[in-house]
Amino acid sequence: MRLLIQRVKRASVIINGKEKREINQGMCVFIGVTHGDKESNADWLAEKISGLRIFEDINGKINLSLKDIDGEILLVSQFSLYASCVKGRRPGFTDAARPEEAEKLYDYFVDRVKSLGLKNVQCGEFGADMEVEIINDGPLTFIIDSI
Repeated sequence: MRLLIQRVKRASVIINGKEKREINQGMCVFIGVTHGDKESNADWLAEKISGLRIFEDINGKINLSLKDIDGEILLVSQFSLYASCVKGRRPGFTDAARPEEAEKLYDYFVDRVKSLGLKNVQCGEFGADMEVEIINDGPLTFIIDSI
């Protein structure tokens, strides 16, 4: 699994042009699933992001986690995190897991993050047409691959 994490002042997702889900200060996390990913990968990543210290303390040092600031999180599936742009001009998506495999693990990851007791966990909808709006804070962006 691969996560692209952005520290945000606020973020929202509009699903299929209708339903809007939003958060305030926290993280917007894009989730990609590749072949062979397992629930153990999702478990490790969920724990990792909840404790990742990417928020500033009172001295302006990046020293606090999502839990420390009572932050919120928006989770959005994004198969293109496993796109390859090495050959030609059109990205290849063979490294992304098949939708039926990826959706199961994405749903598991969402449930795992929700179980961590964070203030507000919102998510997009797997496979839906989504418009994501982000007010990036920093900007700070991180990529984490599961172990």
